[in-house]
Amino acid sequence: MLRVIKWLFFVALVLIAAAGCYLAYQLQIPYAGFKNEVFVDIPSGTSTRGMARMLEDAGVIRNQWQFLVARALRRGEVLQAGEYRFAQPASVWTVIQRIIRGDIFFYELTIPEGSNQFDVAAAVENLGVMKAQDFLKVAADSELIKDLDPTAPSLEGYLFPATYRLTRHTEPRQFARDMIARFRRAWKELAHPEADPHYTVTLASLVEKEAAVPADRPAIASVFANRLDRGMTLDCDPTTIYAAILEKRYRGTIHRSDLQSLNEYNTYKHAGLPPGPIANPGLDSLKAALSPAHTDYFYFVAKPDGSGSHQFSTSLEEHNKAVQAYRDGHKR
Repeated sequence: MLRVIKWLFFVALVLIAAAGCYLAYQLQIPYAGFKNEVFVDIPSGTSTRGMARMLEDAGVIRNQWQFLVARALRRGEVLQAGEYRFAQPASVWTVIQRIIRGDIFFYELTIPEGSNQFDVAAAVENLGVMKAQDFLKVAADSELIKDLDPTAPSLEGYLFPATYRLTRHTEPRQFARDMIARFRRAWKELAHPEADPHYTVTLASLVEKEAAVPADRPAIASVFANRLDRGMTLDCDPTTIYAAILEKRYRGTIHRSDLQSLNEYNTYKHAGLPPGPIANPGLDSLKAALSPAHTDYFYFVAKPDGSGSHQFSTSLEEHNKAVQAYRDGHKR
């Protein structure tokens, strides 16, 4: 009788081991019950059984019980809520590991220095995250930055250029908040508590749009600062372009009518800085605006060598010669 019991015990162990091997094998088999990519958005507080049902319904796993078994084996781990993207066959084991890691889906979007609010809006729309007009509606409201710049006409200038992570559910206002938060960190790093943010960011935006070569930024800032001190018009082409963009009449190049525009952003017609920034400057342009080079320059024009650097001049006569050299260089 004892021999029979031992034999039955041995058979039971073999069966248990076989079942374990079968389960382990099932958990490792890649599966995809979908043709195109699918997204599974797991809300916070979803139970393990609820997750299993959502994954099965989406065709990510074959059977709910497989996920429940995998969960039992990883009981000490936290399953993280969020939206997950599945584009290829994956085993149940791989799926649960991704959920444990919190490997949620996001887009990565880089906003270059010098981008304006319209560029940002176009970028997020091209990404498929939100409509450009929805972002521009948020950007037009300066409430998010009023504590730092009470006179800001919009969020332009404070949508800090950097790389951001967005999900398919990112709202325009949240994205704007994230960009402004990055600006606030950069502003704090600059450590100029006495500086006027409105003046600095507006000046920095002009520097950003004019400087093709980073080394020119402090000198360009000095030109604008010197002209401001003299009460001269800034004659900054990018402000004329921005005025045309605001009025939805920009045609890709500056026309005489643009230079004659009475729009308050046109610095050919209005002395002083424009009412607000014309783009979103990066850290280096902000530094240049805070600490312009000490020069007696009042003019600059691009050099004819195609390097992107500028020729700086102290007098109109010198500047006219530099302009002629630029034109002659482009005729060749």
